[in-house]
Amino acid sequence: MNDHVGTSPIVIDLVYAHAHHPRNIFGEAIYKPDARLWLHADLARITLRAAEYLYRDFKYSLELKDGLRPVESQQKMQETSIVKAHPEWAERAFLSLPGQGGHPRGMAVDVCVLDDTGTPIDMGVPFDFFSDDPGTNPAGRDYRGFSSSILEHRRRLEYAFVHAASELNLPIYPLPSEWWDFRFPKDIVTAHAPLYDADLPPAMKMTAE
Repeated sequence: MNDHVGTSPIVIDLVYAHAHHPRNIFGEAIYKPDARLWLHADLARITLRAAEYLYRDFKYSLELKDGLRPVESQQKMQETSIVKAHPEWAERAFLSLPGQGGHPRGMAVDVCVLDDTGTPIDMGVPFDFFSDDPGTNPAGRDYRGFSSSILEHRRRLEYAFVHAASELNLPIYPLPSEWWDFRFPKDIVTAHAPLYDADLPPAMKMTAE
């Protein structure tokens, strides 16, 4: 996706490539510093078209936070101190186990939205917000405890992805628990094997030096 920066209204901010990134909840580098952001080709098409809609209608830019997350990277997340201290994250499906989910197949993308000055649009809670309260999840798409303007921001983002997928005759599944996560439906995801960093060509490697 890095190759589309400059020709499409997207920004790449690969959070987990930097230990001290303010939104890297793990506090450790999960990817190597020069890792690039990769998506399944069809999900890339949806993402780029959604970005075009957001820019055309609102002058927003789509900021991509994460995409392909090889199995080794998922394992590295499991081994971080913060995840070991929060076993409930896996129990509550905040964090997929190695090999599970859309990310290790390049079939999930995490995004944020920036205005025309590069300032993040208020979505109520930031990317990778994990609620400590098991009874409520402000990151969820069905949460209504925010102002109408915040809920409208979320609606605009979701509509852009759903509309883009529809026009391309492709499926999309906005993950209910995370406003920032868009992926392919489970039946498509599970029909494909997860990717291991060790098997990727050199240009695609995320964790190996």
